[in-house]
Amino acid sequence: MPIYKANGKKDGLQKYKVRINYISDSGESKQLTRIAYGIDSAKDLERQLNQELKNNEIILAKKMTVQELFNEYIEIKKFEVKELSIVKNINDFNYYILPIFKNHYIDKITAKMLIDWKIELEKKNLSLNTKRNAFVEFKAMLNYAVKMEYILKNPFTPICNFKDNSIIKPKMNYYTPKEFKKFIKKAKKIAKEREKHFNDMSEWNYYVFFNIAFFTGLRKGEIHALKWSDIDGSYLTVSRSVTQRLKGGDRETAPKSKTSIRALQIPLPLLRILNKHRKRQKRLHNFTNDFRICNGVRDTSIKRKNDDIAKAIGIKRIRIHDFRHSHVSVLANEGINIQEIARRLGHSRVEITWNTYSHLYPREEERAVKILNKLSFISLHDFYTFYLNLLINRIKSILYKTNINADK
Repeated sequence: MPIYKANGKKDGLQKYKVRINYISDSGESKQLTRIAYGIDSAKDLERQLNQELKNNEIILAKKMTVQELFNEYIEIKKFEVKELSIVKNINDFNYYILPIFKNHYIDKITAKMLIDWKIELEKKNLSLNTKRNAFVEFKAMLNYAVKMEYILKNPFTPICNFKDNSIIKPKMNYYTPKEFKKFIKKAKKIAKEREKHFNDMSEWNYYVFFNIAFFTGLRKGEIHALKWSDIDGSYLTVSRSVTQRLKGGDRETAPKSKTSIRALQIPLPLLRILNKHRKRQKRLHNFTNDFRICNGVRDTSIKRKNDDIAKAIGIKRIRIHDFRHSHVSVLANEGINIQEIARRLGHSRVEITWNTYSHLYPREEERAVKILNKLSFISLHDFYTFYLNLLINRIKSILYKTNINADK
């Protein structure tokens, strides 16, 4: 059957594979497979492929360049991942892959060419994550080519991703509770003065934003998306994220992963802050439960506000994402279970949390040693008796040897 259902949907449209059988110039039986969403699109694609095959216009693997593959691959991927991820994929390809490979035919790419590409990337002043992401994305695209039967095998198969050769990992930045208290005190003072002198309550949104980041560990986009309807008593539900864009308006999406949808109990200090902020926003004539809690806060302005406050009070400047690290550091240093921290952060796997934050558990080793030190398999009396007998036997041995030498 040339058209059949495949696993997956996008925007309510069923995913279909369109497969065309044909005989090559060499007399071999071949198949050509393409993806479409929606039965109407699948039928149109089938007609188009049959027409191209009839006119001998089908682009076979030997004629497909990396650029042509990328154009098709990215169009399909738009139905499968969030817009922000697509933008990142396109940028990585444009910067690190296409400048070298765009005119290469995909069936002519060898493992040696890819190793040479890795060596060239190593020479650039790029972060390990940037290099690894480029590797993963390039490999994924060629996996797609294999899946679509454009090439027989992926030349990336025998090649490993970039490795961390550094001995010392960069130190993670975060605020201690003492530092955050100093930071947030200044943010509150700014908000109070702004309201008092200019009757402007907008500064309170920044104050609340920083508090939410520190007390919950939410991602920046998750905080942007929070509405008052997401708070039920002392619980806060994370069910969406907002991506801010310069053009085309902000976009509300699902969180990063399924496990990112979570409910968190709100700490009392934050709950008091939120209750007061809700009363402020209720003064607005058009207030509803669908109001964003940190209404009007933009990424650029919150970064600037963060820098200005840190500079004004003379403490180190950390990134907005580092408030998430600050949240974890408080919990980790108090021995909170790593599974609970992973749940609060919305990580899909505990390993992600542990690989990122294991160094924040310095007390665990001390506690382990203290527990082992308390273990006593023999009584104190037996302990002293053992060593006294050991000492007596040692003395007897020395005296025995001395007497033998004297007789000689």
